[in-house]
Amino acid sequence: MKNSMCGRYSVAIRVKDKNNKASRVAQLLEKYQLEARYNAAPPQLLPVVTGDKPDQLQLFSWGLVPHWSTDLTPRNKPPINARAETLLEKPSFRALITSKRCLVPANSFYEWRNTAAGKVPYRFLLQSEALVSFAGLWDTWADKHTGQVLNTFTIITTQANELVRPTHDRMPVLLTPEKEEAWLTTKAGYHTLHTLLQPFPAQEMKAYPVSALVNAVAHNTPALWLPAPEQGSLF
Repeated sequence: MKNSMCGRYSVAIRVKDKNNKASRVAQLLEKYQLEARYNAAPPQLLPVVTGDKPDQLQLFSWGLVPHWSTDLTPRNKPPINARAETLLEKPSFRALITSKRCLVPANSFYEWRNTAAGKVPYRFLLQSEALVSFAGLWDTWADKHTGQVLNTFTIITTQANELVRPTHDRMPVLLTPEKEEAWLTTKAGYHTLHTLLQPFPAQEMKAYPVSALVNAVAHNTPALWLPAPEQGSLF
């Protein structure tokens, strides 16, 4: 069984996204002109759109800290992912389904494939290279003694589609503009929402190997999106 985590992704507004007027997140990213994140990782502050403020782009820390949590020590790492199949089984997620859903804007996500030469990072994105959203959950934690407030989020994952499966057995839930609205605004219960949490069609995605520079969180440059030479290639 492979690691169930999706732990790296990218988010940056591009010309083709600016023309995508149907996408709520694309319009908000263009409006706020946030710094591009080519190598987004926990616990960075990253853009999200919440159901209670659907016309704003907010910066939340990646890694969910439930409002009822009493221990923020490093040994208790906040979950960066939530499995779609078991959301109702986890106290951290169960109460958030009906009231605290969010969209996490993204251009792509990275996963590492085991090869004879070691682990090779791959970039997964839409065939159109357009911006999408990951389905997410969020919560607010407040320190009763200091008044510190911490807004955090987690990304929901589902079973990998045929494209992702050779590299990883999980993938983020990708939402098209139509499903963005349904995930953010619907008042339906979990069982209706669960129909949105399915693997994205493999034929509408593509993937390619990228530079090992992505392995280090400190690297945040468009060069991370450049294709790396295939194994065995001289160029």
